[in-house]
Amino acid sequence: MNTKLISKTLMQNRNTIITRSYYTNKANKSTLYSKISPLGSTPSLESELDSWVQSGNKVSEWMHKKDICIFSPSEHAVQLDLIGRVHGLVSAENYFNNLRDQDKNEKTYGALLNCYVRQRETDKSILHLQKMKEMGFVKSSLTYNDIMCLYTNVGQHEMVPQVLNEMKESNVLPDNFSYRLCINSYGARGDLEGMEKILNEMEHQPDIVMDWNTYAVVANFYILGDLTDKGIDTLKKSEARLDKKDGTGYNHLISLYAKLGNKTEILRLWDLEKSACERHINKDYIIMMESLLKLSEFEEAEKVLKEWESSGNFYDVRVPNTLIIGYSRKGLYEKARALLEDLTGKGKMTLPNSWGIVATGFFDKSEVAKAFSCMKAALCLYAENKGWKPNQRVINGILSWLGDEGSAEDAEAFVSSLKTVIPVNREMCHAVLKANIRAGKDVRRLLDGMKTYKIEEDEETKKILSMIQQ
Repeated sequence: MNTKLISKTLMQNRNTIITRSYYTNKANKSTLYSKISPLGSTPSLESELDSWVQSGNKVSEWMHKKDICIFSPSEHAVQLDLIGRVHGLVSAENYFNNLRDQDKNEKTYGALLNCYVRQRETDKSILHLQKMKEMGFVKSSLTYNDIMCLYTNVGQHEMVPQVLNEMKESNVLPDNFSYRLCINSYGARGDLEGMEKILNEMEHQPDIVMDWNTYAVVANFYILGDLTDKGIDTLKKSEARLDKKDGTGYNHLISLYAKLGNKTEILRLWDLEKSACERHINKDYIIMMESLLKLSEFEEAEKVLKEWESSGNFYDVRVPNTLIIGYSRKGLYEKARALLEDLTGKGKMTLPNSWGIVATGFFDKSEVAKAFSCMKAALCLYAENKGWKPNQRVINGILSWLGDEGSAEDAEAFVSSLKTVIPVNREMCHAVLKANIRAGKDVRRLLDGMKTYKIEEDEETKKILSMIQQ
């Protein structure tokens, strides 16, 4: 079972450390949203978020060192959590160990536990929990939820119900997240009867208000277990508890109906979301398009893309890329290329891996000229996206084609771009050599270039050179 299941539905409304706001005049305050909302590409977004966390940590450290603010235990807990995120576990432990005794309370102990859990340090987490118990600091569901999250993330789902039982035996009331974690643990092991028993217990707790997230988790496991009728019934219960102004719930239910292949419900919920929510973020459009593409509903997905284009949202390459990847998965490479070219023509950002995927598709269909064109576009974007690497099989095929059929100018230009991505190799040299010989050009400079890259002449090189006399 993929433990990433916990990251979306399961993690909604999770208890978090609350930070204090130091602003008195909020009119011109720079917020995290104001920083990230204009960002479309994932690398820029990640960079801004990292910068935001780093800045928060630096400001907090500076204020503490300058005695501008004497930290309370709660503020130490926030600082400890920031240090753990920015500098790592060892730094967080050192910060905790250097705290005064009066600052080591349930909040700072809990913050360090959260650091251990985030790093999936099972042994340290359990030892630290034991210390918290001895000191009487395990008073809320938050601590037990952390441990259940730990077991979930390391795949020890069978341990989660034990933690819930211990929680109840200690007279600590489970909250919605506690029950959701336990429900997930049964579902992840395929124990739907156990899942239903915990759900029934949760539904009969006087202090629990049932939420859409929990029913969505249950519905997902019913769908995975091919219990379609139960899945649909539970999805209806989830929908009845949606926050009508929040697109997150609608998005999740749309994704689940996509698993069922139910286009009617997907479109119905999308219409409800559009009428209920004041604005739609780019993620809403991505999820809707992904759901439609699972059903091969390309025309409907194209309509959603047009809605996004007219929404006024900031450009986010991931939105059109969703359709590009959808086309490619179904072998619709002409459509994928057309969309990429349209975006490029409008001056919009595209991704090298998208062009590379389309190039591979054309190559596998023996349309090498089109593969060459797409791979050229991918290589031109490499400098901006250094995480991408081209498919070597496709590259070798294009090089062979250039050597046999391409112009000397095309071959040299392609290799010039390619060598910024991968080291110069024999295939690259041979392609340029063959193309120049076919064009009747002097190749002595190319042979000298091979020596520069320490590529010795072999039998294939001699065979290519023999073309000069022919």
